[in-house]
Amino acid sequence: MAKNKTSIRVENVSMKFNLNAEKLDSVKEFMIKFITGKLHYNEFWALTDVSFELEKGDRLGILGLNGAGKSTLLKAIAGVYKPTTGHIYKGGKIAPLLELGAGFEMQYTARENVYLYGAILGYTKEFIDSKFDEIIEFAELEKFVDVPIKNFSSGMRSRLGFAICTSVCPDILILDEVLSVGDSKFKMKSEARVREMMANDATVLFVSHSIEQVKRICNKAIILDHGKVIEMGEVNEVAAHYMEMNGIVEEPEDAGNK
Repeated sequence: MAKNKTSIRVENVSMKFNLNAEKLDSVKEFMIKFITGKLHYNEFWALTDVSFELEKGDRLGILGLNGAGKSTLLKAIAGVYKPTTGHIYKGGKIAPLLELGAGFEMQYTARENVYLYGAILGYTKEFIDSKFDEIIEFAELEKFVDVPIKNFSSGMRSRLGFAICTSVCPDILILDEVLSVGDSKFKMKSEARVREMMANDATVLFVSHSIEQVKRICNKAIILDHGKVIEMGEVNEVAAHYMEMNGIVEEPEDAGNK
């Protein structure tokens, strides 16, 4: 029974990247050093022995300074990266919104990208047909539905990606700094949509620079520091500790931002 309630289980996950230790001026130079075994790397561990478990309906805020490993962790859970060591269990369909425009084909129109992105997420054309008008209306792109994505602003692409991911009813929603895009009206719409999904027991993994936004959306939080989980618990307690650790004074969100 416990396993059926588990939405995500991250077990002793570590992620190593090999960084080129030398400056190479050409592909030819790279290939020569690679073939002769003279190419040297520096090892960089973006994540080290990360473990936690979430049940269906949990909303986890991931806190950490730049370079702490937040985006790497989300990409590992989404399946973009394969962990160097450890295991990740995912109990359901995942909709990842990790970067502005990620997964879109820039030369295709918004209409074409809705169907392409939906297919990538594993949904049928018939299902996307039934959701298409809702997606375009939520993204506020009715006048741009047949315009190539390459002509969209980053905010328009983010709105479209968010609308697709949250309209197809995923079991797990991964959001990396995407609720900070758009005007105050769209931010409120986005948060309301996430809350609707929370009522349906969707699991949310959320990264935001706004501590207040994390506290509004999430019920749990972790602190990542140099790729290690140093604290996990109830969101208000963890957020307060994180702010104290880093001397952060949370300011009111700028309603007119962007």
